[in-house]
Amino acid sequence: MLRGTTTQSLKAIPARLALIGLALGLTFATPMSAQAQPAEAGLWYDDTGRGAVELVPCGQKLCGRIAWLKELVNAEGNPLVDRYNPNPARRTTPICGLQVVGDAQKLSDGTWDQGWIYDPKTGASYNVALSLQTPDQLKVTGYKGIKLLSKSFTWTRAPADLPRCDAAAAGSAKAAPKAEALPWAAQ
Repeated sequence: MLRGTTTQSLKAIPARLALIGLALGLTFATPMSAQAQPAEAGLWYDDTGRGAVELVPCGQKLCGRIAWLKELVNAEGNPLVDRYNPNPARRTTPICGLQVVGDAQKLSDGTWDQGWIYDPKTGASYNVALSLQTPDQLKVTGYKGIKLLSKSFTWTRAPADLPRCDAAAAGSAKAAPKAEALPWAAQ
């Protein structure tokens, strides 16, 4: 033991360092990407069972891309594209890898809200709220501005080893853009 110190004074050192850090404006918080993944992160089958979205942290928010499709091509054998997108320039973007959830923020009650969700089946985007119902069921609520006129769906957790459509489509279709802003989807 150091001369002139007691066990009690040694135990107080971490608390003193934390106070000094706060006084200097330093934070010791770890960004979400370095912390444990939120329970909502992972692969989720959508309500139709024909697609799966991978939810991942994006900064302090939650985002998601289409990671699996039951059918990679349409009836003519062409890769599925975002043909209903309101922006004509994006109507040839592959569905596989398309960002469909963005900017969801964690609320104090543990749910996620204030983000957006895009429906490539219609080309419409909505505000989104996400809440874990069970470890394997996610309630996804889409709404426009207020939740009074919302519609909710249940997504089911998919296995982590689900084959990714981008790997299957790599040889037959142009890869989807990785991290592109979606200004048409922002609310």
